[in-house]
Amino acid sequence: HINHSIFWTNLCKDGGEPSGKLLQAINRDFGSLQGLQARLNAIAIAVQGSGWGWLGYNKIDKRLEVACCPNQDPLEPTTGLVPLFGIDVWEHAYYLQYK
Repeated sequence: HINHSIFWTNLCKDGGEPSGKLLQAINRDFGSLQGLQARLNAIAIAVQGSGWGWLGYNKIDKRLEVACCPNQDPLEPTTGLVPLFGIDVWEHAYYLQYK
């Protein structure tokens, strides 16, 4: 439930590119927004079965990191990362397009 609550909260009507401190952190930790997208895509594709790909904040290192969690395992208790953005890779998110 927590993963989907974060997921739905992060979606917004107008969308747009990250800016300000978030964009600075993305550029520092991934080189560019495209670098972050590539890393997130790779980690989400690597999920075996159902799960989540995440962008999270490491409070100790004060850096952004990508991680994946199986099933509905929440990011922070599983990895210590504060969840910022999640990609739902459960089959219900895509299976109708590929059945």
